[in-house]
Amino acid sequence: MRQWIDDRFGTPRGAVRLGLSYAEVAGGFAPIQRPERDAVRRLVFVCHGNICRSAFAEAIAQREGYATASFGLSTSTGSPAHPPIAAIAAERGLDLSPHRTTRVEDFVPLPGDYLLAMEVRHLRKMATIPAIAALPRGLLGSYAGLPLPHLHDPYKLGDGYTRVCLTRVEDAVERLCASFPAARRA
Repeated sequence: MRQWIDDRFGTPRGAVRLGLSYAEVAGGFAPIQRPERDAVRRLVFVCHGNICRSAFAEAIAQREGYATASFGLSTSTGSPAHPPIAAIAAERGLDLSPHRTTRVEDFVPLPGDYLLAMEVRHLRKMATIPAIAALPRGLLGSYAGLPLPHLHDPYKLGDGYTRVCLTRVEDAVERLCASFPAARRA
């Protein structure tokens, strides 16, 4: 049973956080600020360290031809993507070697940005940062075929869950892109 949980949710904590996030979103407690569809000009992916989920999501959206950025809420600027994530991305035809982390303090918001977090707690933190608090924000996983408002961090977790997580991220980004055609690069 534990392996099943680990492979699908990362850890038991990941499974619990997913359950809680469904309740937070359904109850209106997640600080989501939906954008005007045609006002979105850039998709901005946000996670904790900007080395796994947001780095991979940004690469997928770039492959699809969209204007993108990413940053981490608790990171330093200039680090590469996490090597296991870069290896899986390479298997899927994505090169993460150009990626460098950006900390939230170094992120430069632009008109038309839509911030896409991996977890409800990321939304909460973004709502307290004056430079980005007014920007539209949502949960990337809510765009997946099976909405998942919590995409648990695969950092230092098993290969099984890491692959599941990245597949979920890829599905969500592809569907997200279809929802915001004005963010496509000219």
